[in-house]
Amino acid sequence: MESSPFYVENEAAYQRWRAAKLERYPVTAEELVVPVDNPLWLTDAEAEAMLNICRKTNMVIYAGRARREDKEIPRAVGERFGLRRLDSNMLADDDGITSLQVVPGKSQRGYIPYSNKRLLWHTDGYYNSSDNRIRAFVLHCVQPAAEGGENSLLDHEIAYILMRDANPDYIKALMAPDAMTIPANTEAGVETRPAVTGPVFSVDPIGANLHMRYTARTRSIEWKQDAATRAAVQFLENLLAGASPYMFRHTMAAGEGLMCNNVLHNRTAFTDDADHGIARLVYRARYYDRVHGTNFNEAGH
Repeated sequence: MESSPFYVENEAAYQRWRAAKLERYPVTAEELVVPVDNPLWLTDAEAEAMLNICRKTNMVIYAGRARREDKEIPRAVGERFGLRRLDSNMLADDDGITSLQVVPGKSQRGYIPYSNKRLLWHTDGYYNSSDNRIRAFVLHCVQPAAEGGENSLLDHEIAYILMRDANPDYIKALMAPDAMTIPANTEAGVETRPAVTGPVFSVDPIGANLHMRYTARTRSIEWKQDAATRAAVQFLENLLAGASPYMFRHTMAAGEGLMCNNVLHNRTAFTDDADHGIARLVYRARYYDRVHGTNFNEAGH
């Protein structure tokens, strides 16, 4: 672990990893897309193509032909790549897979994913403890919105590179164990989730991978109040607000899905069309596992 390129002290290891990471890195969202006949039963060639892209970018988009409400699709995709330990968060459906759609009862309680409002940059499960960190998720689009709902995607390893190249002190600050605190969640005076304090960037003991927890929300976050952390957070905010060539933008069509190692992502606001029966529906499956075959310590680095 001490020789990991993700620690700023290991400059030579970092430069080797950085060069390999950036070599032939995709430049368009289209390069992330793998057409598949049936995501319930991926062929070996389809799965290999998906894995090769995910190894490079920590994400891949599959474009299936299925146009039906079937939660077995994201579950089957996940299982094909070793994703089995679902994070059954308190707002997930009974089967552990969440139906992301406009739900007034949830959105009015402040849960933005269940509204048509924009979602700011974040990684999933940023409020989870390190014992229950979200390492991967699958989003499967059943029905896109009538308008809007575009996702922006940024590989968290690329965000790390851009920050470290600008100033290694940014990485040191965001790897501090008390860099970011997510306050406790309470409803009707009852605590439903305790406060969680931890780093933004960390080296996962499982697989030696770089892990990131982050949210651009201001109402649900407390940053360490020192100059180094403030500078690092400001740089990251500016980076995410800019137009980096490493950012991918994609609006998922029906039958498409995103599988990723919990990369940074956001979503624009959207509009449904009730008159024509168009209501955005996306299934989300979060996992404590990472996509099998993408671990840093098994990728030949």
